[in-house]
Amino acid sequence: MTRVLITRRLPDIAAKLLRDAGCDVDIIDTDDPAPRPLLLERVAGVAGLLPTLSDRVDDELLDAAGASLRVVANYAVGYDNIDLAACRRRGVIVTNTPDVLTEATAELTWALILATARRLIEADRLVRSGRWNGWQPMQLLGLELSGRTLGIVGAGRIGTAVARRAPAFGMRVLYAHPRANERLERELAARRVELGELLEQADVVSLHVPLTERTRHLIGPAELERMKPTAILINTARGPVVDEAALLEALRAGRIRAAGLDVYEHEPRLTPGLAELDRVVLLPHIGSATERTRSAMAELAARNIVEVLAGRPPLTPVEPPAGPRKNRANRHNAR
Repeated sequence: MTRVLITRRLPDIAAKLLRDAGCDVDIIDTDDPAPRPLLLERVAGVAGLLPTLSDRVDDELLDAAGASLRVVANYAVGYDNIDLAACRRRGVIVTNTPDVLTEATAELTWALILATARRLIEADRLVRSGRWNGWQPMQLLGLELSGRTLGIVGAGRIGTAVARRAPAFGMRVLYAHPRANERLERELAARRVELGELLEQADVVSLHVPLTERTRHLIGPAELERMKPTAILINTARGPVVDEAALLEALRAGRIRAAGLDVYEHEPRLTPGLAELDRVVLLPHIGSATERTRSAMAELAARNIVEVLAGRPPLTPVEPPAGPRKNRANRHNAR
């Protein structure tokens, strides 16, 4: 039977689909990232790999898998954990899970916007502490969103979904993106601007770019300096898009109002001092964490593996399938 490795516990649908297709499914039975030595051992001889974003798929892991490996189906929409060039050299197809997590991540982004703007975590902490003595006219004053400007950095699927919710809160939309987003401009009268102008004008800056060498530390000291001192920074994209040390200093100095983070530069470690700041909301990377979305991600990743091992095109390839392996794949199926 064709072997497939799933690197963590996932919703049952993934293993069921693979087994129904005749695959021998090996699951590393843990909620935490698998230790590297264990991963290198278990990946040997597999035809399909279903990793999570914490699993580094590089030359070392690909060599450990060997020539049998034909598809890596990442359990995420981002794929910065995968060395695409190394996969390409070996003719290994890489897929991801776009679309299915768009709405969940957009909802979580707005949860962070509201939590930071209205200081909800501070308020909850005050009530739980027993120190709340009742309503006060100057207590925990926050930012009212109505009439403010939302700046979307990266107007792809998720950025667009976040922006489309802005009218419900009475917010205008600016966006920075390599190409015009006609849908946002038509539906919301959103205006496309350069990043610098967006940072200067937006009251809430929300990041939705993939992690690449061009976007690493996209928001650093100079960019934070351009933001309004009353502005909020939200990151539900990838941690290293923000220079976390620079963000810490900007928050300490009051150069921006607050930040809401679901991802971190050195995840899961935080930059020392960040957790001590009141006006930062810190979430444990739960942007896609709904029952429906996580199951849909597992299903799509598994279906990508089934399709490739059956000699058919993947459903959501990261890039076109590599040529050297195409004919070989057509001579095999998942059984």
